[in-house]
Amino acid sequence: MDNVLVKNAMAELKEANIRITPQRYAILEYLIENHTHPTADEIYRSLESRFPNMSVATVYNNLRLFTEIGFVQEMNYGDASSRFDFSSKKHYHAICQNCGKIVDFHYPGLEDVEMAASRLTGFEINEHRLELYGLCPDCQKLKEQE
Repeated sequence: MDNVLVKNAMAELKEANIRITPQRYAILEYLIENHTHPTADEIYRSLESRFPNMSVATVYNNLRLFTEIGFVQEMNYGDASSRFDFSSKKHYHAICQNCGKIVDFHYPGLEDVEMAASRLTGFEINEHRLELYGLCPDCQKLKEQE
């Protein structure tokens, strides 16, 4: 399935006349295949052995491009480094307050929240995001062992 996502993303880049460099392909492929919500530095470290001449700036520039065209969602959480998420479908995040792990989940019906918010506030709503905070199962176990 993931290879289909990579192929579809590459086709969209070609249609938009965006040059597909080996580094650009590798960064997008990494985001699609790794559901870990990596930072730019994590992506760079994972790919630097394959692309020894690639700079961190190349990773950041490509992430900015992917964010602008809607392939990637940038997730800012206060003072921590931004994390990046390939977003082929609307989904939400559960975030561990202890270790920082982020897990995607889909909850049907929340699409209506934009329409409801628009009616209640008069705002023209363009998008929304939902983040839930708590302790992941691993951190719950660690807490129980204390």
